[in-house]
Amino acid sequence: MRGRGAIAIDESLVTEQFVRAPGPGGQNVNKVATAVQLRYDVARADLPADTKRRLAALAGSMMTRDGELVIQASRFRSQAKNREDARARLLQLLRKAAVRPRARIPTAPSAAARERRLEAKRRRGRVKRERRALE
Repeated sequence: MRGRGAIAIDESLVTEQFVRAPGPGGQNVNKVATAVQLRYDVARADLPADTKRRLAALAGSMMTRDGELVIQASRFRSQAKNREDARARLLQLLRKAAVRPRARIPTAPSAAARERRLEAKRRRGRVKRERRALE
């Protein structure tokens, strides 16, 4: 990580594997490995502990037990575009994880809001009481 908002990915922590992609592609799909499986070693990454925790939560099932983030990219028919897509998704995840969520400031409802709520409850009770009298 560098500077404010700038995120640098350590290339030594990224490994890419090209595999055959499912879906359309004609004969090409049986010959060329266009899908990309990108692995990013989060455990060894130079990231703050809280960012790593948020990244693990955001990644969900894409995170392995060993602390690797695995991104599958097979949206495009071209290997280069899938590689670009995988890296863009990694960067997007890292940026999102780097943002510290704002602390929630507990608030209480105003006196007017409490009174409106109670008045609505009284009105509803009155309607139900009047229905009982009709039966």
